[in-house]
Amino acid sequence: MKNNFFNVIYIGGPTAIFEIGGLRIMTDPTLDPAGSIYHIPNLTVEKTLDPAKVEIGKIDIVLLSHDQHFDNFDNAGRLLVKKVAKTYTTPSGAERLKGASIGLAPWQSDTVVTPDGTEIIITATPARHGPAGIEKIQGEVTGFILLIKGELPVEIYITGDTTYYEGVAEVAKRYDPDYVFIFAGGAQTRGPFFVTMGTNDAMDTALAFPDAIIIPLHYEGWKHYTQNEKDIEKSYEVLGIKQRLKILEAGVAVPLAFNLRNPNPGIIKV
Repeated sequence: MKNNFFNVIYIGGPTAIFEIGGLRIMTDPTLDPAGSIYHIPNLTVEKTLDPAKVEIGKIDIVLLSHDQHFDNFDNAGRLLVKKVAKTYTTPSGAERLKGASIGLAPWQSDTVVTPDGTEIIITATPARHGPAGIEKIQGEVTGFILLIKGELPVEIYITGDTTYYEGVAEVAKRYDPDYVFIFAGGAQTRGPFFVTMGTNDAMDTALAFPDAIIIPLHYEGWKHYTQNEKDIEKSYEVLGIKQRLKILEAGVAVPLAFNLRNPNPGIIKV
């Protein structure tokens, strides 16, 4: 890696672009305009904000937490993945998408190399899209750990659509990420319960990863989100950890520092 930073660009909803060593990685592509409405059995969702007004450019890799919900994978996102070299997602999602999609079960990994020669190990992590027992309704979901190797290594945890539960706690046992991108917003679709992280989950996640900077995604842009960045800020302020929270400005390339803290990232903790 030729510098001490990588960039992240927040696009909106669950969508962000990571620029690492000349490689451009996008999370859950949602690129349709505001006002788009989507229908699946027993569920309708509506997009309320446009994506950030930036030139998306070439995307090399997509990290897709799941393909079955439009607020994580909309019509323009589905067109985009047909052009990328690799899309990492769940095993069942890869069966549906086919093409250049790669299904990773929890703890399975693959390695990619950036144009400047930096290795990135992509590992799937457990995720549960709501309370216990929701799996048969919501379907399979995944998160991701990115281990960026080099003289200044860094670990990034992208939770995907999940609440805080034992699967996220297990990630904390195995990894010590520098940055945790939480899919927040307290989304409510099929009942009175949250199917993504609300403020309680966001606080539990911060305490499970005490050395990480917490960066929310998935908190605005869709009608079924019930909480926003102000709710997370307030909850972290109450706990006295607001300094660990970073809110991204949409459409702006934000540099994040590579790891200077953990000499052995990716090693299972004891």
